Amino acid sequence: MTADVIRTFIAVDLPPSVLDALGQISNQLQEKLPDTPVRWVDYRKMHLTLKFLGDISRENISMVEKILQTEASKRQVMEVGVGGIGAFPKMRHPRVIWVGVEAPSELFDLRRGIEDGVARLGYNYDKYEFTPHLTLGRISRKASARDVRKVGDVLHEFQVGFLGVARIDAVHLYRSDLHPDGAQYTRLFSAEITDQE
Repeated sequence: MTADVIRTFIAVDLPPSVLDALGQISNQLQEKLPDTPVRWVDYRKMHLTLKFLGDISRENISMVEKILQTEASKRQVMEVGVGGIGAFPKMRHPRVIWVGVEAPSELFDLRRGIEDGVARLGYNYDKYEFTPHLTLGRISRKASARDVRKVGDVLHEFQVGFLGVARIDAVHLYRSDLHPDGAQYTRLFSAEITDQE
């Protein structure tokens, strides 16, 4: 990757209380799944991704910032509920383990506005419908069918209740740098959502 291109995504942040609760869930699952080829996400870095942009040229960053500013200015502060567990593509054949997010229609509107905006810059619309979720871990592509089944069985039995509420009052552009010990995220820009009178 050249110095003129950086890997980015757009996300909203979660409060420490919710992150800590996610960390506890992650630890419980890791205890139930020792020696299983799952790459667990560091709970302190978790966030709700609205749009993964991937590689973006430095010239486009200021345009993305304007889009975020415009979309945030049209919205009101909102709350999302966090809880429940699931997996993509399905519980019994998991590849991605996640905790659910119950979001109001305003969050979907915000995301659609951002997606429309960045599409005008040439970024593709996502192939899949937006399903708000927080990724706990990803099962390795090298995992055996037996390992995948074992993870599915544990998830099927594992209960996650309501973990808390996140107040969404800003949307952020993050840079993602991949390192051997996991991705490192740097916040590049924040657009505040201010309640309109």
